Amino acid sequence: MNSPSERLKVFVASPLPEAVNRDLSLHFAASIAPGADPVAAMSGSAIPYEALLVGVDCPLGADVIRRLPPTVRAIATYSVGLDHIDLTAAAARGMAVFNTPDVLDDAVAEVALLLMLGAARRATESIALVRGGRWTGWTATQLIGVQLTGRTLGIFGMGRIGRKVAALARAFGMTVAYSNRRALDPVLAAGAQYYRHLREMVSEIDCLLLAAPSSADTRGIVNRELLACAKPGLIVVNIARGDLVQDDDLIHALKSGQVRAAGLDVFAGEPKIHPGYGDLPNVFMLPHIGSSTVETRRAMGQILITGLEAWRDGKEAPNRVV
Repeated sequence: MNSPSERLKVFVASPLPEAVNRDLSLHFAASIAPGADPVAAMSGSAIPYEALLVGVDCPLGADVIRRLPPTVRAIATYSVGLDHIDLTAAAARGMAVFNTPDVLDDAVAEVALLLMLGAARRATESIALVRGGRWTGWTATQLIGVQLTGRTLGIFGMGRIGRKVAALARAFGMTVAYSNRRALDPVLAAGAQYYRHLREMVSEIDCLLLAAPSSADTRGIVNRELLACAKPGLIVVNIARGDLVQDDDLIHALKSGQVRAAGLDVFAGEPKIHPGYGDLPNVFMLPHIGSSTVETRRAMGQILITGLEAWRDGKEAPNRVV
């Protein structure tokens, strides 16, 4: 452990779990000010901060990055996603940027199964019935859903998280297919059927899992045209980014029955959610809790600590993106 005078001076501008704040304070000279304007707070301080740590709640556009004090040479984001940071502006200033890859896989994969089960087994309607005091007892016709066993899961984006979900799905007795730009090595695919074109895959599968990053090629990819190609009764699950889905088109398909149900943990424009989803009993929604476990939250902090310390010491850090 470095002495206090040698510790990296880090400004923390987003709310983090207390355990993570304690870890940061053990390793760094950390000033923890959740919700503060980082430019104003650091510029008005006598402390020569060297790194800024933020979450997705604290967007760092080009203008913000340009106005950061000159002593700030690194940005660490408590997230895998980087949409809230202008990487070009950071690179132009010669700033290092770190994120938290490869620590969310298990937690997010578990939520993917929760969403699939919740959508398939009509959890939204069931919870409302019980909590509303309207349940009158078991009947043979009450809230009949569908089983995952024997059905085919199609994964759009067969990366680390996609492969974790595939392993869990196989334990449920599901067959797995996937669509990527390129086929995986057979060892990684583990028997999953490859489809080069997503439209071809959706015509053959029972459940579509979105696990791909947001990009110019993937934004809005779940739209009216794609869903028209789907096997009737498709279940759509999104653990990736909300903007992969054209909300109006998915809502239309949910109303028509072309899509049986949806399980959504992410939304375009969140925390604002398209109001149309709230009126649909066949939508099972969660408030972006894919990585919300004690284990994952602590691990996210640890990987940022490791990356920043490596950068300070002139070493390579696997979680450095710029």
